Amino acid sequence: MYATTFIAPVPATQSTGEVDNRSAYVSFALAYVLGHGAAVLSKGANPVLNLPGWLPMALLAAGLVVGTVQSISAANSALRGAGEAEQLAGKLLGVSWATGFIALFLAIAGLAVAFDKPELQEVLWPVGSTLVVGLLYLAEGVVRRNTLHYGLGSWLALVAAASLFLSTPGFYGMLAVAGGGGYAVAAVLERRRLAAR
Repeated sequence: MYATTFIAPVPATQSTGEVDNRSAYVSFALAYVLGHGAAVLSKGANPVLNLPGWLPMALLAAGLVVGTVQSISAANSALRGAGEAEQLAGKLLGVSWATGFIALFLAIAGLAVAFDKPELQEVLWPVGSTLVVGLLYLAEGVVRRNTLHYGLGSWLALVAAASLFLSTPGFYGMLAVAGGGGYAVAAVLERRRLAAR
């Protein structure tokens, strides 16, 4: 009558793909605070600063690139010497990042065309990418048995979805403060998590 799912415990001698995410978390925190923060100050009906339109995106992109490179490096280091199953899980997680962002691109482009509103992209790219990252962190947290990463993913997904209730530049502010703040808190807690292991 009832189906039971059995998940075998991980033996103590088996690596769980431990990753030190501190440098990536700090890079992503700076990207969110500087990139989205610059957008808050320079966009909307009454901008505080007259910044070039490309600057907020450039600040965000620079931080995201640095954080992504650090994340990939840390994940690859953790997979050295890992078992075959863990290596496969790591590769699948890597592919899921590409799949997630390709799907996001198609969804945003499709919505902009279907509703003939290209301005939707200004909202959907920052919010959508935060949502995708949050969901991927949830998956990585489960695979790597890392509750901090899982918690950060949950936070980012909720922040992204909630920010859609705000207008420009409010959603940028929420991403900068709540998203960047979430990464900053995670960077502090990551040190404690690693020390406890």
